Amino acid sequence: MIKETEGNLNTQGIRIGIILSKFNEPVTGNLLKGVLQALENNGVEGKNIEVFYVPGAFEIPAVLSKLCKKNKDLKVFDGFITLGCVIKGETAHFEYICDSVSHGINSITREFEFPVAFCVLTCYTPVQAFERSMIPPDSENNKGYEAALSVIEMINLMRKI
Repeated sequence: MIKETEGNLNTQGIRIGIILSKFNEPVTGNLLKGVLQALENNGVEGKNIEVFYVPGAFEIPAVLSKLCKKNKDLKVFDGFITLGCVIKGETAHFEYICDSVSHGINSITREFEFPVAFCVLTCYTPVQAFERSMIPPDSENNKGYEAALSVIEMINLMRKI
């Protein structure tokens, strides 16, 4: 993300839906703090942000799909941010979850053509996860913060197209 983008984005009245995995909560909680800080720093009002909690990253695409279907008619949200964290263990579970979640979110984004920021960390170690979700958050140390800037930028772009 180009740092100069921050502060130059139109956030007038935009509404953001956030889908947050509760699994690996110390990391995803920090990602959420990053998102909320970036949205606040760029003028998005708290009343225009809604968080949907899911058990784990695997459940994110189902909720995103449901929200996009409803949003197609009701126009409740201008964009979505998906937050999760998958850390590699000793089995192949990591690969299956990461693949399913990333393909699911990508497919839904293309189908519904809504701005969606993908912020599901796929890390090999807990250290990598915490390095990507540091507090206090900014665009250099917290992927949630970066995802919020990305979705705002995409909302602006999609409105122009």
